[in-house]
Amino acid sequence: MTEIVATVTPSPFRRIFGAGIVGLLGAILIWIGLATAPSTGWRFVMLASGAAIIWCAIRLWQATAHRIELTSDELRDTSGRLRVQIGDMASIDRGTFAFKPSNGFVVVMKAAQPRGWAPGLWWRVGRRIGIGGVTSSTEAKFMAEQLALRIAARIG
Repeated sequence: MTEIVATVTPSPFRRIFGAGIVGLLGAILIWIGLATAPSTGWRFVMLASGAAIIWCAIRLWQATAHRIELTSDELRDTSGRLRVQIGDMASIDRGTFAFKPSNGFVVVMKAAQPRGWAPGLWWRVGRRIGIGGVTSSTEAKFMAEQLALRIAARIG
């Protein structure tokens, strides 16, 4: 088994707060759809939107039960859905104006990757993987620095 260099774990408070707020929004939309929708069409839109948002809250809760780990070889999550080799990474983007998750960073890959999403933890679109969300900014910053060092050592 390889040694874990860094981990990014969802904050318990942010996990509860995030899933709770998203679930509350879904419940409010369902309530509005049942109580005050002006027409059948709007009632359907409100109920469908509320159900979809509650589904997102459930996915957020399930996804944030896992954590992201950095080993000497790869970046992975404990669910097994995210597994990226250090050698396939091109750069790390953690600047203020970067398109990145809250409290996180973006890994730019050499080649496009299949899409994936673990709400509140990571997302993957094209050549970019965003790490962060309901995570600790300190842990994410440490992991980004460790990744940047490994990428620089590989290139240089």
